[in-house]
Formats: sequence, C-alpha cells, structure tokens
Amino acid sequence: MLQSSFTRDKLEAGCDEAGRGCLAGPVFAAAVILEKNYTHPFLRDSKKLSAHQRDQLFEDIQKEAIEYSIQQVSPAEIDEINILNASFLAMHRALDALKKEPELILVDGNRFKPYKKIPFECIIKGDDKFLSIAAASILAKVSRDRYMIQMDAQYPGYGWDSNMGYPTKAHRMGIQELGPSAIHRMSFRLLPENEQLELFNQK
Repeated sequence: MLQSSFTRDKLEAGCDEAGRGCLAGPVFAAAVILEKNYTHPFLRDSKKLSAHQRDQLFEDIQKEAIEYSIQQVSPAEIDEINILNASFLAMHRALDALKKEPELILVDGNRFKPYKKIPFECIIKGDDKFLSIAAASILAKVSRDRYMIQMDAQYPGYGWDSNMGYPTKAHRMGIQELGPSAIHRMSFRLLPENEQLELFNQK
C-alpha cells in the first residue's frame, strides 16, 4: 500500500521524470500535490501498470490533484547540459509551473538538485512508495508516450509508436537505415560503437 504523504502537516509535491534512458525525444517530468488522505485503488509505479490503466489514472490524477504540472526539456538541451541535469531541470520546470509552492518535495531516485530553498527527500523506488510520486510518474510517462506516438507519424521508421524512443533493436535499425532524426539525442550512443563511427563518418 502506497503512503499518501511523508509528513502530517507540510504541503508536499511528488516529482518524477520519464524518458531518461531514451535515444530520442525530450525528457518529461511532472510535479503533483495530492490531498493528505488521498487514496486510489490502482495508483502505483507507472512501470507496473498497463497502458490502459495509465491512461485512466492520467485522467483521474488531473481531476483529483490539488495541483499538477507536466514539463519537458528538449533533446538539444539534453545534449548541452547532459541527461542528469536535464532531468533535474524538467522537474524544476514542473515545480515552477505549480500555482502553490510546496513546503516539501518528494523525488523518485537518489539524487536531486536543490530547488529554491525548499526541503526535499530523495526516495529510491519512491514511485512505488508514495502516491504523489507515483502520480507524477504516470503524468510524465503518459505525456511522453503520447508525444512520441505523435513524433512517430512525423519521423516514421524508428518504431516510436511502440518503443517510445528507447534503444530497441527496431529503433537502432531505423537509425542505421535512416540516420538520426531532428529529435535524436546526439550526445547519446545511438548505435554500438563501430556502427556509430561508420554513421558519423558518412555525414
């Protein structure tokens, strides 16, 4: 059973990101503030849910959260500042967009860049421990998946409608045949080393 809050009295925002390990597309992040006694029978880590369940929860969270925000950092920004800093930046942007400023930030994972002077807690596997982090993980993942499905229509051949930009065999075959798209992360190893060298030698 996931916990509804970390403290009794502080206004808490759960934060999580989606798409950190992808070869293409932005990294998305969400921040969510829930009621202290919030419950939901199915809300948990987005990776443990079906796409249909995530879609339903996406609607429920938007209706039931006190506050929520979904933001992104572009592939060009990822290449400039690296994926770790881009993940922090996406979460900061999500926090910036909240109308209410939280008194405590709950972050999935073991690292976070301080936001303003607000206290924060890094919680490993937090998206399967606290409802607000789980809610953020769902908003970020569903938003990113929908974005990548749209991008699949614009840049066909990489299989993004199924792999969402992650480094699958089909995705890498697409890179090999078509070269990188405008939304690939050029600072990432898009192909195994020998093929990567060959790809860039052709450009």
